[in-house]
Amino acid sequence: MDNRILIIDDDMELCELLSDYLAAEGFSVEAVHDGESGAARVKDGDYCLVVLDVMLPKVNGFEVLRRIRSGSQVPVLMLTARGDEIDRIVGLEMGADDYLPKPFNPRELVARLRAIQRRVTALPAEGDAPPDLLEVGDVAVDPGARSVRCAGREVEVTSVEFSILEVLLRTAGRVISRDDLSLQALGRRLNYQDRSIDVHVSSLRKKLGPSDSGGDRIKSVRGIGYIYASPAAERLREP
Repeated sequence: MDNRILIIDDDMELCELLSDYLAAEGFSVEAVHDGESGAARVKDGDYCLVVLDVMLPKVNGFEVLRRIRSGSQVPVLMLTARGDEIDRIVGLEMGADDYLPKPFNPRELVARLRAIQRRVTALPAEGDAPPDLLEVGDVAVDPGARSVRCAGREVEVTSVEFSILEVLLRTAGRVISRDDLSLQALGRRLNYQDRSIDVHVSSLRKKLGPSDSGGDRIKSVRGIGYIYASPAAERLREP
């Protein structure tokens, strides 16, 4: 499973090119060319990553992603039309881990896939002590199990949402720039059109809900980035 990738794209020539390129990078690649087959293959297979095109015959990429997320948290990188920001935002909101606009350089795809792998496999080596539970207020993150609890309830998050939340909790009470958050959580720098961090943060806000004081747990700092509200600081501001 560690290096098995499923590509779901109706462009057979592109699939052949990517299969050869990714095989040279140590990945084992399978490809299917319609959404219906892709969704079924993910359900029956055991993949470390899925590369999913938006425009597919029979069932489009968004519906495939919805079916995947109904029963699996396998990381998904979506391929979108260049300049179509709506597709990118919708994909991220539905649980995609990352996106890449077409046409793209295969080296860029490999870099994105490696970054996703590093996030997902950032587990302690055998024999190492398990990482400490990270708690801020009523939110607890377990880096070893990659699980999240809020007010005692389990919160389902994607792998990239987990990484972003972990970084925010470790820097709670301090502002972190969007670029630094992207580097630490996504493993890459943002370009000026990239809103992926903002979409993931928005999704985390919805999943975690408001703080005890009713405000956002993750606050935007205009022109800079984000800050995870420290409960201690919140209490100091209370009348």
